[in-house]
Amino acid sequence: MRLNHYKDLLKLGFPIIVGQLGTIILGFADTLMIGHHTMPELAAASFVNALFSLIFVISLGFTNGLTPIIGGHYGRGESASIALVLKNAIAVCGLLAAVLFSVMTVVYFCLGHLGQPESLLPLMRPYFLIQLVSLPFVVAFNMMKQFSDGMLRTQTGMWIVLAGNLLNILGNWLLIYGHWGLPEMGLTGAGLSTLFSRVLMALFFMGVLGWGSHYKEVRSHLKSVRVERKEMRRITALGVPLALQIGMETSAFQLSSIIVGWIGVSALAANQIVMVASQFCYFISLGMAVAVSIRVSLYYGQGDYQGVRANVRAGLVLVFILLAITGSVVWTVRWKLGGWFTTGGDVTRLVALTVIPLLVYQVSDGVQNTFANTLRGLSHVKVLVPVAFLAYFVVTLPLCYVFGITLGGGLVGIWWAFFFGLSIAAVLFVREYLKVMKRVGQGLKSESRE
Repeated sequence: MRLNHYKDLLKLGFPIIVGQLGTIILGFADTLMIGHHTMPELAAASFVNALFSLIFVISLGFTNGLTPIIGGHYGRGESASIALVLKNAIAVCGLLAAVLFSVMTVVYFCLGHLGQPESLLPLMRPYFLIQLVSLPFVVAFNMMKQFSDGMLRTQTGMWIVLAGNLLNILGNWLLIYGHWGLPEMGLTGAGLSTLFSRVLMALFFMGVLGWGSHYKEVRSHLKSVRVERKEMRRITALGVPLALQIGMETSAFQLSSIIVGWIGVSALAANQIVMVASQFCYFISLGMAVAVSIRVSLYYGQGDYQGVRANVRAGLVLVFILLAITGSVVWTVRWKLGGWFTTGGDVTRLVALTVIPLLVYQVSDGVQNTFANTLRGLSHVKVLVPVAFLAYFVVTLPLCYVFGITLGGGLVGIWWAFFFGLSIAAVLFVREYLKVMKRVGQGLKSESRE
């Protein structure tokens, strides 16, 4: 029975991991190919991608709330309820896209006041606008992927993401460097290629949901269900805390890019490269943690609390194994990472040194990821927000400034600050999980006495 938990989690989690990695592979392809074009373009892409990564992760966090809702209905064979959730999710995510679009439009007009090198602004502005146009398509794709994952069709998102990555890489080769008679567009070409791939990914997923046989029964109920405030509030009540929690965690990383920009262009370029390695490790653990949340929601809905505990233990073991593998890979190539993206010797040295704190905090990150998603599967999400605020805004960001600027630790000092914030989050999430399971156990004892 114990081995079944590992098998089920791997079967569910592997496609999710691939899908999550696809999110950063699009950025990775841009970074790699831009870095070999010019160093200023790499620095400009670093800053813009840092800002948009936060927004994209917030949308991912919000839509993650759909998966356990859909999963619960799917397990009970409630196709009409799934259709109701889908129609209301479209409405809610449409509003989310509008809000995020408006926020980033304001940020665009503030680019010149964020303390970045003046020489990079002409490169940042067009690239920023292209990323802005792609934002609604990213939100739409995330919503459809979480809907499909909730119906245990995790392979669908995986294949669409892989196809999108191939299109993006081909587009980069054509537009950044100007092959096949096309103009050499540099950073702007990379942005256009990413936009094109994101639009096609969203449209293709829409086609799968619209014509795929697995979703036929759900589609048959779409006309009979309506957008309801109650259902929208239900989706929002679960999605907002998840978006805030993952958003605050990610913002601690991305907002630190502003502090990195005060150090210099080389530090900013190195930070972007280390960020790619960080996201590589993070999204692998997040993918397995999402699988844990889906399985937890199924067991919790059935009242199988021993299954919940066994699933969490198995998930934590798998997360540690995956992080050990990815950490070993990153450590092995730490002196080569910088050279893959740029020819600058200073950047290569900075990347190799900054990998050390990155790998040290992986244990804390794996624990907090697993238990945050466990609480999500238990529908116990309100506590995520205050814990995230304390760990990332009260602790991590101030320490980034102290370690990086005040104490002169530079980029390496900034990345050491994350160890403390992630460790605090890990301890508090584990503590909350134990409290929830203790209350569940006490409730079972009370029922048995009655």
